[in-house]
Amino acid sequence: MMNKPKTINFRTLDLNLLRVFDEVMTERSLTRAAQKLSLTQPAISNAMRRLRETLGDELLKRNGQVLEPTPRAQSLWLVVRESLKQLQETLDPDQFDAPSAVTTFILAMADATAAEIIPALLEILEQEAPGVTLRVVPLTTRDPRELLRLEMADIAVGYFPAVIADLTSRAQSGDIISFEHERLFNGEYVCVMRKDHPFADKELSLDEYCACRHLLVSFSGRPFGFIDESLAALGKTRRVVGTVNQFSTAGRVVMQTNLLTVLPRHFVSVAGIESQLCIKKLPFDSPIVHVDMLWHHHSFTPKAQLWLRSCVARAAEISMRTHLPKQVN
Repeated sequence: MMNKPKTINFRTLDLNLLRVFDEVMTERSLTRAAQKLSLTQPAISNAMRRLRETLGDELLKRNGQVLEPTPRAQSLWLVVRESLKQLQETLDPDQFDAPSAVTTFILAMADATAAEIIPALLEILEQEAPGVTLRVVPLTTRDPRELLRLEMADIAVGYFPAVIADLTSRAQSGDIISFEHERLFNGEYVCVMRKDHPFADKELSLDEYCACRHLLVSFSGRPFGFIDESLAALGKTRRVVGTVNQFSTAGRVVMQTNLLTVLPRHFVSVAGIESQLCIKKLPFDSPIVHVDMLWHHHSFTPKAQLWLRSCVARAAEISMRTHLPKQVN
């Protein structure tokens, strides 16, 4: 049990402890903080112990697998984080210059999103930053926060409804969050089948839709998606006979079978497969698909990443303006 906050002798305070504190608060994990700072976990534990003794506060308490900050830690972190950021910018300003930059950025997104954004983004990079290389890695989850936290990607782009709802709720509660997001565009999902499918020339009812055999695009392989959630709310189910992890694969499969699948409307346009498929509105209401850009607040966000985010946003705008889909019946 810690004593009440005591008077601190700032002249004797080891400021390195504040750097460790900031990283632990950001990661909420001693192990990840150690990895980020290139230190051992015992060294991180020892630094936090010294800071607790200095401040007379527990700072973080373990609740199961989660480290929860005390009110003192929350208020202190606001000041520490901003002070460290200002110091970093003063001592080592990030003078990112796009035309002369030689670096690599990593984006995580599904193939449908990549088909919509990457062509315009690569054209922007060619014109403004010819020395920049872009790597696109598969998005295999609807919650990419761990991927971003471990710096396996600079930005994730996709449909993250649960993540955005959680971040919004925590921000409204006054919590300090380590992620930010930006809406790129809204889209819709459509029912897709081969051109000569038995239902291609008729209106598809809800019962007929549910009675068909379906192919599901699932990043995780789980045979249940948000379309199934919408059907469940109506007391309906569909027969999912297979799952694939790419929208492009799903499009190719339904061209050669009697299966139905659900694809993002814009993807069908930009992927060049629209003329080979029959596209119909879903016979029930489904959620609007919000495509968001999500990134992690690393210790200090470089101007390079700010520039990259602006490029991704511009590329999305260009793509949406260029590939306006035809009306779906």
